Amino acid sequence: MSSLLTNQSAMVALSTLRMINKNLGDVQNQVSTGKRISRASDNAAIWAVSTVMDSDVKGFQAISDTLSLGSSTVAVASDAANQVTSLLQQIKADVVSAQESNVDRTKIQDDIVNLRDQISSIVDAAQFSGLNLLKGGGSVSFLSSLNRASNGTVTASEISVNKIDLTTTAQAFGTSGTGTVTATEGGVATAGTLADGETATITYTAATIAEGESFRVTLGGTNYDYVARDGDTLNDVVRHLAKTINDAGVTGLSATYTNVADPTTTDSVLSITNASGANMTIAEDGANDGTAGGDLGKLSSMDVTTDAGAAQALTDIEGLVQAGIDAAASFGSTGKRVDIQKEFVTTLMDALKSGIGALTDADMEEASARLQSLQVQQQLGVQALSIANRAPQILLNLFR
Repeated sequence: MSSLLTNQSAMVALSTLRMINKNLGDVQNQVSTGKRISRASDNAAIWAVSTVMDSDVKGFQAISDTLSLGSSTVAVASDAANQVTSLLQQIKADVVSAQESNVDRTKIQDDIVNLRDQISSIVDAAQFSGLNLLKGGGSVSFLSSLNRASNGTVTASEISVNKIDLTTTAQAFGTSGTGTVTATEGGVATAGTLADGETATITYTAATIAEGESFRVTLGGTNYDYVARDGDTLNDVVRHLAKTINDAGVTGLSATYTNVADPTTTDSVLSITNASGANMTIAEDGANDGTAGGDLGKLSSMDVTTDAGAAQALTDIEGLVQAGIDAAASFGSTGKRVDIQKEFVTTLMDALKSGIGALTDADMEEASARLQSLQVQQQLGVQALSIANRAPQILLNLFR
C-alpha cells in the first residue's frame, strides 16, 4: 500500500544511510587518529585497561630518568674510588720504602702528604648533581620500579646505595655528655666480664642519632670507637663497631651485628664473641660532640719519619688499601645493578607500549578497505533515498 503520509521505503533508506554515515565516521576517526579505541565510548573496558597501562608507561619513563641519575652518581663514586685505591697503592709503596733506615724518610713523608691531599681533592669532587657518595654516612635510595598488584595497589621499589666515607679526617671521640642512645650489656654470666667462650650482646635502644654522637666498646682495656656520621643510623653504628673490632685482629675476638628494618623503632644489637682462651673485661660508653672521621682517617696521622711511625704505617696501610678496594667493589656492583634495572625498565616500557597498541591501535589495512566500502555504500544509500522520495510523485499519475 502506498501512502502520502508515511513513506516506508524512504524511512528505511534514511535509517540505512544514517547507519552507513555513523560507521563511516568511526572509520574516518580510526584513519585520522590511528586508534581503534581512542575514547571510553569506543570500548569502556579496553579503554580503562589501556589508560592504566599508559599511566604506568609514563611512570616508568620518570623512573628511567631517576635510574639514569642514579647510574651517573654511582659511576662517579666508582671512578673516584678506583682512583683513590690507586693512590693508596702508591702510598703503600712509599710506606714499604720507608721501612729501610738508609732512605730519606722526609721526602717519602712529603710524597705521602701530597698523595693524601690528592685523595682528599678527589673525594671532595666526586659528586654528581650535588650528591657525594664518598662523604658522610647513611644511604641514598633511587626509585627503581612501580609494582602493580592485581587489585590495583601500587607499591614502589628502590635500590639503596650505602655511602662509603673515604675522607681522610680522623675521628675524635666526644668529650661531653653520655650520648642519647642507651646501651645495655647482656649475654655474660658476670657483669663487666666477657669470659672465654661467651658471646656478649650490646643492645642499643632504637633512636635517631645525630652526627658526632660517639659510641665506645672497651674490651680488655682497649677502646673500639665509632663516631656517627651525617645520615648514619644505629645499623651503621653497629656495623662500624663490628668492623673496628674485627679489623683489630685480636686472636679469638670477633663481632657480628644484625640489621633491623627501622632502627629508629627497633633496637640494634652488636654481638661480641670471645674465643681467645682468656677472660677479658667489657664495657660500653657514649658521648656527644665527637668529630666524625672517614675510613681513611689514619692517613691524617701517618708519619714515616721515625722507625715507630714507619712500622705503624705499614700496619695501617693494608687496612686503608682494603677500604679503597671495598669501596670500589661496592660501587661497581651497585652500578651494575642500577644499569641492569635501567635496561629492564626500558624493555618493560617497550612491552607495555606494544600491549597498549595491540589493544587500541587500528588495523590500517582493514580501515582503508572499510573506508572505501562505506563510501560506496554511502553513495548507494543516497541514491536509494532519492528513489524512495520520488514514490509519492508517481502517485500523482493516478489522479490525472
